[in-house]
Amino acid sequence: MALLKKWRDMAYSETANRGDLQRLWKKYFEDEKEIYAQLLKNPDEVVKGTVKELAEKYNVDIMTMTGFLDGINDSLKEANPIEEMEENTEVNLGFDTELLYRNMVAAEADWLYDLPEWNDIYDEDKRKELYRIQKLSTTVVKEAKIYPNDPCPCGSGKKYKKCCGRK
Repeated sequence: MALLKKWRDMAYSETANRGDLQRLWKKYFEDEKEIYAQLLKNPDEVVKGTVKELAEKYNVDIMTMTGFLDGINDSLKEANPIEEMEENTEVNLGFDTELLYRNMVAAEADWLYDLPEWNDIYDEDKRKELYRIQKLSTTVVKEAKIYPNDPCPCGSGKKYKKCCGRK
């Protein structure tokens, strides 16, 4: 069975004890924060290795590394084959810093986008701009409603009900 399926079955289990799941996620988020802190110290370095080698390098178990790889995959310059990943699958952690920051904001992972390591990559204004861009990208803007007696938007000068609003 591929590692990702095992990870998802474990981390999102409907039948698992609630306390066990809370402990799993608490530990995962702590480990995730540590890995990102290390990666952000040298953001231009593309870390490569097998899933097992990276788990050993960052001192986490294989399942935690699998979850981490699942989470970072959308921020990578070159995506990893996470669906069929096994312990000996060669992976890379070459991420796009702007995309990674925005994805952390989208995930509402303030413990990640507030890491002090970001200060050496982007100044406060740039981080605020990336935050704003991400938040705006998910904002739904409704078009202004056109009422029957409003001027028609086609520019004819007629009322909407007498022009494009006819049924």
